[in-house]
This record gives sequence, C-alpha cells and structure tokens, in this order.
Amino acid sequence: MRYLPKSDSERRQMLDAISIAKVEDLYEHLPTDIRLQRPLQLDPGKSEFEIVDYFRRLGAKNDTQTELFLGAGVYRHYRPVLVDTIVSRSEFLTSYTPYQAEISQGTLTSIFEFQTMMCQLTGMDVANASMYDASSAVPEAAMMAMRITGRNRIVVVRSVHPEYREVLTTYTRHLGVIVDEVAYDQEQGSIDWSDLESKVNDQTAAVI
Repeated sequence: MRYLPKSDSERRQMLDAISIAKVEDLYEHLPTDIRLQRPLQLDPGKSEFEIVDYFRRLGAKNDTQTELFLGAGVYRHYRPVLVDTIVSRSEFLTSYTPYQAEISQGTLTSIFEFQTMMCQLTGMDVANASMYDASSAVPEAAMMAMRITGRNRIVVVRSVHPEYREVLTTYTRHLGVIVDEVAYDQEQGSIDWSDLESKVNDQTAAVI
C-alpha cells in the first residue's frame, strides 16, 4: 500500500528522514532533458457514474448486436462499486437472519438506516424495509392501507410488475377486496391519468 503524507509537516519529516530537501531531489540522477518540467496534462477527475457512462458510450461504438431479454422490472441497473464495500463491513454482514433482535445484528442495522433515510428523503412518517421482496410488500402495503382507512378497494396500475399484481390478487382473493387495474401509456410508461381518475372513489384505500 502506498502511503501519502497528510500534512506539510509529515512530508517534511519524510524528506528529512531520507536526507533530501525536496521531492525533485529523488530524480537528480536522471538527465534533465528526459524529465518532465511541467504538471501532467490530465483532465479533471470524474465521478464513478461519469466513468461508467463514458465506457458505456465507448462500448456502444462496437459493431455488435446484443439483445436484453429480461423484462417486467428486471433490467440493467446502475450499482456503485461502493455498495460492495459497505455491505461487506462486519456490522452489516452477519450470518443471522432478520428474526433475531440482537442490537448488534447487521441486517437490522442496515434496515434501520435505510428506513430512516427514506423517511428523511420523502417526508413520510414511516417506512418499512423488512419485506422479503416487492411481491410481498405490495399486498402488505395494500392491506395496511385497508386497515387504516376501513375501505376495501385497491387501485393498481398495470405497469406494476405482473408477478406483484398476481400476488396481490392471491392475497386479497378471499378478503372481499376489489382490485381495480389502471391502464398506462405503453410508449411512455406513464399512468393513464383519466383512467386512474375514473377508478378512484371514496372506497379506494390505496393506489399502487
């Protein structure tokens, strides 16, 4: 590992330790004409996202045809490399499942931090993160809304993952719940607002 001095005093101590006055003295043995007498002409540093975007655009110039056959929510996602470092830390990585409530459990720590951040970002009073996946989170959210409002209609947009909608239907099939589906613009991926307005009424507990 390369050590970089953090301050001028540390740098001075290191130079004194090897008996030189300045860093350039390390290269005195090299002929002057082969030494670069100016700073390197490098562009300013880029963020990780900019670097990934640069190479993605560069790769797009290759004359190849590749198709992505994944769909319904399973697409290419940008995941910063820092994520691997964070989730590998001992306080977040443990062998426990989320059922034990030890204060040192990494999973609960990360869930708490995530829920806190979501509340701060959205201004919501609560945020839940302890679902197995979105397919179970959707009906859980719907039933919570019904318990709070006392209503029995759920409106869900058809752009929601089809498997999530199937699980919602399975959960609510024998609960006397009415699930209305709303159309969406397949070109833009946006909600059909007129259809949504026609489906929402005073018995609607939630819109998903």
